[in-house]
Amino acid sequence: MKTIWLQIIFVGILSGFATTAIAQVNSFSVKQAVDYALQNSAQVKNALIDIEIQRQTNKEITSAAFPQVNGNISLTDYLSIPTSLIPAEFTGGPPGTYFPVKFGTKYNATLGGDVQQLLFDGQVFVGLMAKKTVMDFSRKTAEVTEEQIKANVMKIYYQLVVGRKQIESIDANIERFEKLLHDTREIYKNGFAEKLDVDKVEVQLNNLRTEKLKAEDQLRAGYEGLKFLMSMPQKNTLVLTDTLSDEELRSNILTDKYNYNDRKEFQLQNLGLKLGEFNVRRYKLSKIPTISASGSYNKNAQRQKFDFFKGSGDWFTTSLISLHVNVPIFDGGARNSRIEKARLELQKTRNNIEQLKLSIDNDVEQATIKLATAITTMDNQKKNIELAEQVYKTTKLKYEQGLGSNQEIYTAQAELKVAQNNYYGSLYDAISAKIDYLKATGKLD
Repeated sequence: MKTIWLQIIFVGILSGFATTAIAQVNSFSVKQAVDYALQNSAQVKNALIDIEIQRQTNKEITSAAFPQVNGNISLTDYLSIPTSLIPAEFTGGPPGTYFPVKFGTKYNATLGGDVQQLLFDGQVFVGLMAKKTVMDFSRKTAEVTEEQIKANVMKIYYQLVVGRKQIESIDANIERFEKLLHDTREIYKNGFAEKLDVDKVEVQLNNLRTEKLKAEDQLRAGYEGLKFLMSMPQKNTLVLTDTLSDEELRSNILTDKYNYNDRKEFQLQNLGLKLGEFNVRRYKLSKIPTISASGSYNKNAQRQKFDFFKGSGDWFTTSLISLHVNVPIFDGGARNSRIEKARLELQKTRNNIEQLKLSIDNDVEQATIKLATAITTMDNQKKNIELAEQVYKTTKLKYEQGLGSNQEIYTAQAELKVAQNNYYGSLYDAISAKIDYLKATGKLD
């Protein structure tokens, strides 16, 4: 029995080592977290696949300009050779009558090949010209996706940084109340306080400990959410190394200059405009003739016996080259309809660009107001914390000297907690507003 237990413990230890080996500890700055997300996000991976799909589509378009070469082999066994009717008078028979004749051989074989070359097609020509723009459009679409993921990762990252600082404040409050509880018990022992005062302090201390547990649970859930957004395995440990400072929040903000072209969405719309122009041109060129050339070369043999590969009998050659000119004449107005649809789509893109300009102006204006307000609010809340801490210290000192009441301490502590919560809320609002501002001005890179 002892041996069995030793085996179980040994297996348990090995399992623990295996789990530790699989799980990883990742210490990330905000930039590293963004880079990890961009490397592992399914959205980004699919966007990159879309680029490769477009590259293959471009190759398909390019292939239309190259010669198209095909080979052919055919073997035919006439189980019953076709019968033709010949006028009997050809051989001296009565007019108006026919006699059956079978032409051909039982076996026929053909070996050959053909080549086709497009010489001119306006639509293919435009497609070749548009290749680079189409690839740029696919890449820019991927960049728009990456930017959105970057903004989301940064916001959650800094939200967790703020949450961590908030727990530090709760720890400081717990430390204050632990000392207050100790002092109140000493005062009670000396007969200068009631048992009720001790109980009230202990209740407040327990509330703070409960508040810390809730905050830690929320923080853990936030870490799991960030790992999910980054496409990181949940079993891995994520450590955030960046902190927040007032200087970081105030850097690179609130400039009056911004450029529409800095926004990736605007760049994407402009590429869409170029593609729309190519589309109109393509349909216009569908009205002009297309020119192509073709050629073929074939060897044909007929046998009564299946002996094509024995070297007996002749192979007869057929070869040709031809030039084809396809002239569009009338298609019921289909080409004109396609041209008009392409023009209307192009106009919609122009309208969307103008609307996007207005939207960018509004985004920048709203983000500027929001950021300025958030920073001012953060500064005010920071001052409130300093004042609330001073009030608490003064109130506690009065209480220790017998000049104040226990209730005054509770009130001062409550006001300090409100000031702390307001500050950390304003701190996150400020960093979130800065991210929105940088995104609005196209400076999130």
